[in-house]
Amino acid sequence: MGTIIKGGTLVTESDVFQSDLVLDRGKIVAIGRDFTPQPGTEVVDARGRYVMPGGIDAHVHFQLPFCGTVSSDDFVNGTKAAACGGITTVIDYAIQVKGRPVMEAVKNRRAEADGRVCIDYSLHAGLTDWSENSPRELEQLIDYGIPTIKMFMIYKDQGWMADDFMLYRALEETARIGAMIELHAESVFVMDGLIKKYHRDFRKLGAWGHVLSRPAFVEEEAVQRAIKWAEVTNGRVYIVHMSAGAAADAVKAGQERGVSVYAETCPQYLLLDDSVFTKKNGHWYATCPQIKKREDADRLWRGVINGEVSLIATDTCTFTTKQKAMWHGDFTKIPYGMPGVETMVPLMYTFGVGKKRFSLNRFVQLVSTNPARLHGLYPRKGTLTVGADADVVVFDPKKKFVITPKRLQTNCDWSPYDGWKLTGYPAMTFSRGRLVAREGKFIGETGGGQFVRREPWGAIEGRIKK
Repeated sequence: MGTIIKGGTLVTESDVFQSDLVLDRGKIVAIGRDFTPQPGTEVVDARGRYVMPGGIDAHVHFQLPFCGTVSSDDFVNGTKAAACGGITTVIDYAIQVKGRPVMEAVKNRRAEADGRVCIDYSLHAGLTDWSENSPRELEQLIDYGIPTIKMFMIYKDQGWMADDFMLYRALEETARIGAMIELHAESVFVMDGLIKKYHRDFRKLGAWGHVLSRPAFVEEEAVQRAIKWAEVTNGRVYIVHMSAGAAADAVKAGQERGVSVYAETCPQYLLLDDSVFTKKNGHWYATCPQIKKREDADRLWRGVINGEVSLIATDTCTFTTKQKAMWHGDFTKIPYGMPGVETMVPLMYTFGVGKKRFSLNRFVQLVSTNPARLHGLYPRKGTLTVGADADVVVFDPKKKFVITPKRLQTNCDWSPYDGWKLTGYPAMTFSRGRLVAREGKFIGETGGGQFVRREPWGAIEGRIKK
């Protein structure tokens, strides 16, 4: 009862070629031409369409308690939305409660997700504490299949912040065992001071206070510092949701010195600029870090093209307009986050490939192969090869699609890209051989996804050699 995807153009990180793809028992079992369907085999006509490895969003926040509320897309609907947008694997977070074991957070988070996710998922472990037991706990995470450790250089009041020595020690230990630090890099004391300064005029500033209190240099300085600690420890550091152009300069300089530093950016930092905060509903767009200026977006695009930016993720953290209204005019009380997992793949195709910024192969690298390589999922995921999981997207490069909240699976009642016109959209999404979404509608099984163990020592080349 397998599936043959016939007549499509297969696209991987390095190749584009005409071929058929045979899926059976959750795996890719054959690549070639002129396969004879057996009784019961489903045949999918992919003529005129691209057949690609499923997207991997390495940075999502489903049902996250944050800013006095809980993000509105839970593990069920968040993974349905992901599937509709051509994503077949997501990586969420399990954040340690200070003073408690990290594995406790992992097991609690799995209890929320297992049996409810509709595509495959994994977790990053959020490290908020350091003790004499921490090195052993990191080893336990590796054994469990979690080789990525999230740390925060901010959120002091929430008890999540790591000081410089904690980060240094974590980089030392992860260098030894093959784990990677995934770092939220902003300079906390300067940022908190600026927030306090501008908060005095919050009624006058409105959402613009969010911009003034988090200038780009707050991110740039923290990224520079993190790269230094990675350099002297031989650790690996991955900058999440990089939003500042100067931070991309710092990453490039670190990579050229041979530091194992990687960076992700998100569609919102490439496609929007801080003028959104001047809109009537500018508070909807508040994220952490926030959307920067057009020149920052231009520099990030260059980083995506040249390879200083290793991949695209979303930091999806969905809050409805009602939840966003909790700010009551105070920029320090906005729930930070926006929807993104459902629109990442088509947005990057339309504004990357469609605008001739990068090739089809680079597109697949950014949204699938590089996330798989860096996060210990490759070659099980992130490529089309015999033996890989049958996570496959049939992508229609000619399909016209206008983004509106009513057309999306997300629970969110607004979109930062409302009214945007796309050319190119996922036609079919297969998760381990199961058809889970067709033409933007979820048609799969609730709870059909699995927790996926990942391997340590994930890596890719840094900058792309011209």
